[in-house]
Amino acid sequence: MARENINDLIAFLAVARERSFTRAAAKIGVSQSALSHTIRQLEARLGIRLLTRTTRAVSVTEAGERLLESIGPHFDEIEAQVEALSELRDKPAGTIRITASDYAIKYVLWPKLRKFLPNYPDIKVELVQDNGLTDIVTERFDAGVRMGEHLAKDMISARISPDFRLAVVGAPSYFANRPKPVYPKDLVGHTCINFRLPTSGGFYAWEFEENGREIKIRVEGQLAFNNSFDVLEATLDGFGLSYMAEEIILPYVEQGRLVRVLQKYSPYWDGYYLYYPSRRQSSPAFVALVEALRHRGSTRNIT
Repeated sequence: MARENINDLIAFLAVARERSFTRAAAKIGVSQSALSHTIRQLEARLGIRLLTRTTRAVSVTEAGERLLESIGPHFDEIEAQVEALSELRDKPAGTIRITASDYAIKYVLWPKLRKFLPNYPDIKVELVQDNGLTDIVTERFDAGVRMGEHLAKDMISARISPDFRLAVVGAPSYFANRPKPVYPKDLVGHTCINFRLPTSGGFYAWEFEENGREIKIRVEGQLAFNNSFDVLEATLDGFGLSYMAEEIILPYVEQGRLVRVLQKYSPYWDGYYLYYPSRRQSSPAFVALVEALRHRGSTRNIT
């Protein structure tokens, strides 16, 4: 293939992924007019339209989507192999992009990264918050973080946290004129703060175990969020009960700012894992990061 054809395909990939000629031009270091000319030449040579342009947006046609899916992974593999040459340097280097939930970033990744990064000044880490189940290959992330039960079968994974539990909590002001729930079913009579699931779009059904049976409770209330820390603030302000990870709420329980209930009904869940495609194994920077994040010790926290 002629070199100019390769450059044309690289230009197409940039526009198709960025959905913007402006951002794509900045990314590959060319002018917007030159990039537009390149795409027009490519479409003329292929005899088919790859992109649909309007004054406000750029979208990919069916043919363009097919080309993107077929050649994108090959160019990504080449890029990964070039990055792997950093093993010839004295120190691991490169940029690693990771997608994870708000909770995982703050309580799982960051406590380890703040110890790891000072020892590897040539490694850059970009953390992107996403509470959904991101396709890391399509979105060009190097790795993602998920609970064990949500791991894709074609990915390599490393456990990076112990098992964890959720906790039902409310502010003392909330319980001032209300009885505490004794059984999970009592939640039906309480004001609760819902959490919107990014994948299904519905609210999370609170899950418990009672007498060896799994119970799911659909709670009701005035508020709903899609961010754990917004739920926390509303709970502290007395707007209702919430169901959040123990690690988030325990400091507030110890301070007396939150009251925990239904503890014996909260089951343990499989911990968090870093997952990634096999092509990432050859990068010294990535290997060093995985080892730093890897969980060692008991899989279960005792609280």
